[in-house]
Amino acid sequence: MQKIKKDDLVKVIAGKDKDKTGKVLSVKGGKVLVEGCNMVTKHSKPNAANPQGGIVNQEAAMDISNVMLVVDGKATRVGFEVKDGKKVRVAKATGKVID
Repeated sequence: MQKIKKDDLVKVIAGKDKDKTGKVLSVKGGKVLVEGCNMVTKHSKPNAANPQGGIVNQEAAMDISNVMLVVDGKATRVGFEVKDGKKVRVAKATGKVID
């Protein structure tokens, strides 16, 4: 089970976008894509989706250790507990069950 999942709200705690918050677009292999964070310019060839081609701004993946889950407007670490036979994520700051 992962501490950070798709559609979670996270805060960036390191790097050029420190203190920004955004929604997780994807999680893969220890990297996360956060909406509006770590933007890079990419040169794209013309294709069916973009017939003109050109320069496109898009999010680049960042390490999962550089983001922290936001629960009730507060960045918190994540722990796990077993509640009635199910393993659930728990916010360390408040003790609240996340999902």
